[in-house]
Amino acid sequence: MQWSLRPWPLRLLFHQRVPDERRFLERCFMNVAKILEQRRVQWFELEQLCSLLEVRGRIRRGSADQISRFAALYRSACADLALATAYQLPPATVTYLHQLVARAHNQLYRSRQSSLARWGEILFYEAPQAIFADPCVRVATLCFFGIFSLAMFAGYQEFAFPGFAEKMLGAAQIEQMEASFEQPIQGSMSHYISMSAFYIQHNTGIGLRCFAFGILLVPCLLTLCFNAAILGASFGYMARPESVGGENFLEFVTAHGPFELTAIALSAGAGLSLGMGWFRTAGLSRLDSLRTSARRSIPIISAAAVLFVLAAFTEGFLSPSPLPYVVKAGWGIFSSGLLMFYFVVLGFPRGGPRGT
Repeated sequence: MQWSLRPWPLRLLFHQRVPDERRFLERCFMNVAKILEQRRVQWFELEQLCSLLEVRGRIRRGSADQISRFAALYRSACADLALATAYQLPPATVTYLHQLVARAHNQLYRSRQSSLARWGEILFYEAPQAIFADPCVRVATLCFFGIFSLAMFAGYQEFAFPGFAEKMLGAAQIEQMEASFEQPIQGSMSHYISMSAFYIQHNTGIGLRCFAFGILLVPCLLTLCFNAAILGASFGYMARPESVGGENFLEFVTAHGPFELTAIALSAGAGLSLGMGWFRTAGLSRLDSLRTSARRSIPIISAAAVLFVLAAFTEGFLSPSPLPYVVKAGWGIFSSGLLMFYFVVLGFPRGGPRGT
């Protein structure tokens, strides 16, 4: 048999080729979308591995199987991103893959920031955001300042709550406070330096106890409430008109009070946040959950440590100084406003991936 090739008319070729190419492209698009939809399980697995490696700090701390699996999933995610971009899949899918690949890339090729820049990011971005959003900080703040206010009111109102301050503080501690503030406040530079060091050690010790007990939850709350009741009763008793040295006491505590009291509440909040990771694992092992909660509580306890240092220097240098009370009260008001700006303005959630 003899075959003959006869040319097709150009009009027929044109009408056939365009629908064929269109159908071919549609089939390719549908196949790519179907393949990528099936790969969502691997994307979720890569996301879980990223979270696990972020908790442990370095990719080297993972096991050999985890590292090998992580590398394979990372290469697959890069290929999926290339396909999703080339075939113009929905923008949400492309954006998700971009973020996932970037997150995995940061684990493989992590760069070290300078310590100063890193601490600045922790204190001025991560810490206020974490404090604003952490429910444990809210619970600790409400418990501390609520009990402090009630104890101060009960200590001040002798007729309504007879003997409350005496039972809470004891006669020896009341006599010691009155003897300490009986004379007007005086101090020297050597006294200021030594007292600043003492207050740093003392105040930080209170915060560290609250933070350390946080992993057990109940001891943390008991320590927090006990300190709040003692401090509130002391403030209330010394604010009575008949108390000895009451004016000197109020002049002394006005300047450093906002920093010190807030730092105690933050320390307890960071401790509670650490302890909740032991009981609420969110599908992780208890050790990994504890590591996750520890990473989340680091910015909070860092902010508390800075506030303790500020309170100690204020208590060592400004509070016992012979400066007029107006200056000390002005510093107390300014520090309170500064704390409100830090917690509310800097801590208010902002848009973007980091803000969410």
